[in-house]
Amino acid sequence: MRAPGGWRVAVVAEVRPEAADARTLALTVDGWPGHLAGQHVDVRLTAEDGYQAVRSYSLCAPADGARLELSVQPVADGEVSPYLAGEVRPGDELEVRGPLGGWFVWDPADGVPDPVLLVGGGSGIAPLMAMIRARRTAPAPAPLRLLHSVRAPGQRWYAAELDRLAGEPGGPVVDTVYTREAPPGATRPPGRVTLQDLERPGWRADDAPRCFVCGATAFVEAVAGRLVEAGHPPDRIRTERFG
Repeated sequence: MRAPGGWRVAVVAEVRPEAADARTLALTVDGWPGHLAGQHVDVRLTAEDGYQAVRSYSLCAPADGARLELSVQPVADGEVSPYLAGEVRPGDELEVRGPLGGWFVWDPADGVPDPVLLVGGGSGIAPLMAMIRARRTAPAPAPLRLLHSVRAPGQRWYAAELDRLAGEPGGPVVDTVYTREAPPGATRPPGRVTLQDLERPGWRADDAPRCFVCGATAFVEAVAGRLVEAGHPPDRIRTERFG
């Protein structure tokens, strides 16, 4: 699903925090054609002197009429993210173009019951969260596991919602890997995602899951390589990277 055409006006309907330095913007876009979980949009800002800056952001919620959501954290020396993450208020207007992307998508209504393994590094969880939320609408939700790698406990996005979903009968399996600082009582010491972290029953290579990996380039390459090492066919691994 990719909409032709140009830019649409998006009105900020809601702003809510997701972590210490990140927040989610809920936007209302008249004429929005809908989107699939995993797609993204371009966001354009125009300064008073006419200067324009465009950046891409993953949609973190499934299609819901004219409403779409994206989560943002500020990037050092960024032109767009500091404004979106710190200054935008309800009622402000942005411009968006999309939906964009057709490879890194998952439609839970496609009738394929294969288990799904989602691996996200930091803010790379955003499009994966759209998939987790979309799963709730499927007639027979596929087994789904999220492995989220973050530096410290305070950097978990969507933490309360994920904990709630994981506690529901038939909910997704949610695992968190802390790379710099683990919470009190954690049994796994801080460190990067390992092959052992990926090898959980139900989502091993023999279980033939569909794998989606999103994050910074180095993270994606490392995780995808370990999945292949574990026996997952490369054509079952879809990746999206940033940076």
